Amino acid sequence: MREEIKIAWRNLWRNRRRTIITAASVLFAVFFAVIMRSYQLGTYDQVISNFIESFSGHIQVQHTRYQDNPLIDYSFEYNGSFADAISGIDRVTSVTPHLESFALASNGPQTKGIAVIAIDPDKEKKFSNPENNLVKYRITPESIERMKGESVLPRRIMEEVEKNLGRGYSSSARLQLELGLSKSDNELYIPGILKQIEMTNGFLSENDDGILVSDRLAGFLKVTIGDTVILMGQGYQGISAAGIFPVRGIIKMPSPELDNRLIIMTIAAAQNFYGAEGRITSLAVNLTDRSRRTMRTAQARISSILQDGNSVAKTWYELNPVLYQQIQGDSQSGAAMLGLLYFIIFFGIFGTVLMMVAERKREFGVLIAIGMQKSKLKRIVTIEMMLLGATGLAGGLLTSTPLILYFYYYPIVLKGDLAKMMEDYGWDAVMPTAWFGAYYYWQVAVVALMLLLATLYPLRKIGKLKEIEALRS
Repeated sequence: MREEIKIAWRNLWRNRRRTIITAASVLFAVFFAVIMRSYQLGTYDQVISNFIESFSGHIQVQHTRYQDNPLIDYSFEYNGSFADAISGIDRVTSVTPHLESFALASNGPQTKGIAVIAIDPDKEKKFSNPENNLVKYRITPESIERMKGESVLPRRIMEEVEKNLGRGYSSSARLQLELGLSKSDNELYIPGILKQIEMTNGFLSENDDGILVSDRLAGFLKVTIGDTVILMGQGYQGISAAGIFPVRGIIKMPSPELDNRLIIMTIAAAQNFYGAEGRITSLAVNLTDRSRRTMRTAQARISSILQDGNSVAKTWYELNPVLYQQIQGDSQSGAAMLGLLYFIIFFGIFGTVLMMVAERKREFGVLIAIGMQKSKLKRIVTIEMMLLGATGLAGGLLTSTPLILYFYYYPIVLKGDLAKMMEDYGWDAVMPTAWFGAYYYWQVAVVALMLLLATLYPLRKIGKLKEIEALRS
């Protein structure tokens, strides 16, 4: 066997150009397939992280009728012992209570229908950690006038700042990306800009009677820290709900839809407002592993300890079927594109095999004529194809691995109009890669299948080869 491998390896390099071209075609096919799939799956992970892990959770406990009719009447009684029991289930990382409903928010003539999410501030830090999304900087007309009055910014930088008038930022890094300045300009001017646009903000304490208002909603209602918002709505079992709530902070939500209509308060304040003492609408559960098998197992364990016959545990697939179908549809279209790529590469490899068989027909005839068995010649040709594919496959995986690692830890952050467009559609303006998984290792099986199909032709030709005809060719 060792001798056959040695002969096959030498045969490959008798025609270096053909070998290099074929191996390179496999290399680039694997490289682009892995990178494309990694970015696609990384985007899905980002969506799940933003919308699922930070809002609904991997699994959610709720009333059996709540999903179809999300009214506060379909809430259920909650106590800490139930949450502790769920926390003890294997691979559960956080269990967070929520009380969600609707109300009418008003500040003077400005009135809008909004969504209310009530949280436990301490437990929420392990779930969505909204404190990280508090608006720390805002570009206002007043701040622009102050910067113009000081005349410390060049005109080109001042123009970039004015383009982002009214936008709020939860971190200085995001502001730097939006302005798109060079590294030297960032070092020179960003500290001064931040000083002018910095704003104070606050968060909720455990039994706080205040609220957090989403960034765009705060702009519509024209409220800021210390102002009050009037909320009116329908409470538990039809009672009237009305109250005046001070604004503790402004929070920027990643989804424009939520950023336009969200108010966050404590569970205690919401239970008092809606007259739903001791009740919540959902219990969000996050897991260490979001594979379907893990979620199904955890769902079954949670269902077994539910105390209320009207409560049910649902996975995010069931809670967000539209999002799940969108991801599945996009994933299938991506897989189809990869299939097309490999289909094209396969015919490139097969064309090379056809030329190789035609060029070496006389060689095969001579080998068989001097006594080499056809079975041995078939093995050598098969080993040649395996070595050729393995070389291209290894090259593709080795060249794609550093890029996957780099962009997994340092994802591409989009800027300017493209970033704003993605945010308007509810997507974070970042493009990370996915960690190594099945998509990465499946390349071995795909390349092996292509080589197997391509090898069938020379094996069939060798099997039907007639020495006299081959020697005359």
